[in-house]
Amino acid sequence: MSRTPLTGRTAPIMPSRALPLTLDFYAALGFAATTHLPDDGYLIVVRDEAELHFFHAPRTDPLTTAHGAYLRLDGGAHVADALFDEWRATGLSTDPYATPRLVEPDDTVYGMREFALVDPDGNLLRVGSVLEATEG
Repeated sequence: MSRTPLTGRTAPIMPSRALPLTLDFYAALGFAATTHLPDDGYLIVVRDEAELHFFHAPRTDPLTTAHGAYLRLDGGAHVADALFDEWRATGLSTDPYATPRLVEPDDTVYGMREFALVDPDGNLLRVGSVLEATEG
């Protein structure tokens, strides 16, 4: 039996207490809605090749939710740093107790330059690019 190739996008599905507020938050970060179905409780936002899905979950506790995703960027460490700087310029807090917030970039033991974004609903979006300019 032959294998079917996995092509296309993989998109996380995360909770949103209020889809219009989620859309506004991610629009400030450069995402645009491709699908917004408030009556059906669903939202899809994209930026370039990154795609995030949200379902309406009004009882989500942003302090305890365990939803998240990893956004692996092409390019070297400078790419993660540039995106962090872009998103920080929107006024997001780096206070470790704030929600939403950004977590400063750091180099990992597994060879990535990473930072994190916690959105207003507590969803964790970890963002990273390889420390070397070419991926292996």
